[in-house]
Amino acid sequence: MAVFLGCHVGYANSLNHARSGGIAVHRYDRYVLSQYLLFFGFFALILVTVFWINRAVGLFDQLIGDGQSAMVFLEFTALILPTLIRTVMPISVFGAVAYVTNRLSRESEMTVMQAVGSSSWRLARPAFALGLVAALMMAILTNVLRPASLAQLDLREAEVAQNVTARLLKEGSFMHPDENVTFYIRQIDPDGTLRDLYLSDRRDPAREVIYNSAEAYLVRSGDRASLVMVDGIAQQLNRNTRTMSVTQFADFSYDISSMMSGSDGSGTNLRALPTLDLIFRADDYIGTDGITEGRLVEELHQRFAWATICLAVAMVAYSTLTLGSYSRFGLWPQALGGFVFLIMLEVLRGAVSSPVLKNADLWPLLYVPTLIGLALSGVFMTLAGRPVRILLAGIGLARLPEEAADAGAT
Repeated sequence: MAVFLGCHVGYANSLNHARSGGIAVHRYDRYVLSQYLLFFGFFALILVTVFWINRAVGLFDQLIGDGQSAMVFLEFTALILPTLIRTVMPISVFGAVAYVTNRLSRESEMTVMQAVGSSSWRLARPAFALGLVAALMMAILTNVLRPASLAQLDLREAEVAQNVTARLLKEGSFMHPDENVTFYIRQIDPDGTLRDLYLSDRRDPAREVIYNSAEAYLVRSGDRASLVMVDGIAQQLNRNTRTMSVTQFADFSYDISSMMSGSDGSGTNLRALPTLDLIFRADDYIGTDGITEGRLVEELHQRFAWATICLAVAMVAYSTLTLGSYSRFGLWPQALGGFVFLIMLEVLRGAVSSPVLKNADLWPLLYVPTLIGLALSGVFMTLAGRPVRILLAGIGLARLPEEAADAGAT
């Protein structure tokens, strides 16, 4: 009995501290924030892994099929990680806030805090703190890490596209640098001589040409690349007349420049430009490589809009779950409603980009989804603190149950 009374007194003291904004409330904030951060990291890890695997499959087929090494494949997949993290971070913030808030409600922890006088606004501090942390991380990601990774990715893609040896020279294997071109090289000597070359060119629907040569050499001249074949034959099949002609040659030059097409890295990629360049050197880029003022301004402000939306998503996830009353089955209907609002914000974010691309002066539209999300959160938390019936009674449009009972008694 004494133990029970002691626990009861201790619990009552904790509630008194919570009521007055004392140590217990701050401890509650730290506890909830730690849970938010834990599940934010968990959801981000899961989603990034799923997106990364999906993207890596395509990269693997492309790079390994072109003769690149596994290290090149790992480098490319690492360089796309900042973009993948940017994509999944708002979803991870929403998932963490919704899951933890639902669990706190199901286990009555939020109910106890509300019973001792903590309002929905007061209990929103951990969610707001998570939104600020995610916004800071997103700002670093979109303004520093992602542009740097895209710049390096463009550079490496240009190097790979121009690497003839990696794309064509692989002995003992059939290679397909183009959909309708097939290469086979039996042996590559240390001095670069290609032995026993087979080349099938089916790009012209009217004719197919097969080249065989005892030796061949790769020759580069500026941006052009040629395959010089020595001591060979060319078999040409005319599909229209269904006739074949065979030509012997001592040497023959075959242009393979079209097979080496790809980004040469000479164009300007807005996404890869540092944020400071977009701010202070905008005039240097506008009008070059098809860059308009609208495109540049949209790219610049999108980097900050991505950060602010994290704060709005965190607050929307929390506020929608505060609308529900206690249920041992949790607040999953409210969580589903919050997810619908999240989709609406994402759709709106995509819709506001088009006007800015046409008119750079409309850049404030990019922050409208964030403002709408924060406004919705404020409305939801106000409704959670003062239900609709009380609000309507305050403006004379409804009666409270006590007032209705008194009116009936009179």
